Amino acid sequence: MSKEIVTTTEAQEEEAAVLAVLRGVNDAWDRADPDAFVAEYLENASAILPGSYLESREAIRGAMAYSFNGPLKGTRTSGKVLDIRFLNDDVAVVVSETGILIPGESAAPPERTAYASWVLAKRDGKWLLAAYSSSPSVAPGPGR
Repeated sequence: MSKEIVTTTEAQEEEAAVLAVLRGVNDAWDRADPDAFVAEYLENASAILPGSYLESREAIRGAMAYSFNGPLKGTRTSGKVLDIRFLNDDVAVVVSETGILIPGESAAPPERTAYASWVLAKRDGKWLLAAYSSSPSVAPGPGR
């Protein structure tokens, strides 16, 4: 049985490709472009957001189109990758801290900051988003 050895350069290239997908999603948010936002989502991707479960790329696109023209109009995102790991050659998990910035802000307040998990799958040599889940970074209620 032979085992393929992954070089540091190959690992760095894979990590860069995964992070480019996240950067594309964030750039699409900043342009309020729901089509670009889901361009690198699998057709059967899912997203869990506070209070909602979206079961497809089209459902995610629809939710973002509504939000970019409503409650998220004019907002931008900020983000920081906290962890990235490869479960195998075709699956990656990224944990990030993201914030929603309203016009004029350079940093998001805690109530608009969340921790997010991104699951990506490699299909035909390209990394695509399979699942996204976010949770507010500040617990609601007393004792925050």
